[in-house]
Amino acid sequence: MSWWEALLLGIIQGLTEFLPVSSSGHLEIGQAVLGTAGEENLTFAVVVHTATVLATIVILWQEIQQLFKGTFFTLQWNEEKDYVAKICVSMIPVFVVGMFFKDEVEAFFGNGLLLVGICLIVTAILLYLSEWLSKRMAAKGKSGHDVTYRDAFVIGLAQACAVLPGLSRSGTTIATGLLCGVKKESVAQFSFLMVLIPILGEAFLDLLKMLQGEMTSSLGIVPLLVGFVAAFVTGCFACKFMLGIVRKQKLVYFAIYCLCVGAFAIIWSVI
Repeated sequence: MSWWEALLLGIIQGLTEFLPVSSSGHLEIGQAVLGTAGEENLTFAVVVHTATVLATIVILWQEIQQLFKGTFFTLQWNEEKDYVAKICVSMIPVFVVGMFFKDEVEAFFGNGLLLVGICLIVTAILLYLSEWLSKRMAAKGKSGHDVTYRDAFVIGLAQACAVLPGLSRSGTTIATGLLCGVKKESVAQFSFLMVLIPILGEAFLDLLKMLQGEMTSSLGIVPLLVGFVAAFVTGCFACKFMLGIVRKQKLVYFAIYCLCVGAFAIIWSVI
């Protein structure tokens, strides 16, 4: 992988991590089109995903700081502790998948674009249904509710399913939250915050494997660094942009986009 290919793939990752169009699916498509698919895919994916998590921390730093202070600097049960507890509940499904099915999940990556295309179409359906339901609730004068513990677990289940390439994590979790009746003002922020610990934990474990020689990469430092910076910069923009998009209920446009890209991926896989 050359530095300009890493730059392009990093930009793709940064833009699509927060937009409900599947960053993993777009990385698979980008690597297939550029011809860079290989054993180093997973290492590159871990690096750029870590970059977008750091972008989340930068954009939502004020909210994260408030949660940190409210959780660790007071003994009383408060809104911050309650919110963090819900995030912990949401991580249970993805923890189970990561602990017991990690190898099976990794086997889905790099095996062609047919699965990516199918999952993108599933993402399109979820986005369309969630916006349709949100508009219907708004027409009835219902604004939805804040995230409950039940909502957190169901959204966590959606995140665990979204490990499949092409099934958008942000799209699936946001759509699931809206389908559960969560307020659109609350669901995007919760979706972005709930992924911080799992991805950072995954990146830390993979870093340990690299240091121990269990995971190798032929990429070199320059492509990894270029991809990281590109994903971080574009991720900051996309995170802020997506928070505004969800509030304005414009998810149907992303549903149409996912449908088109999914069809392209399926056609590419059979020709």
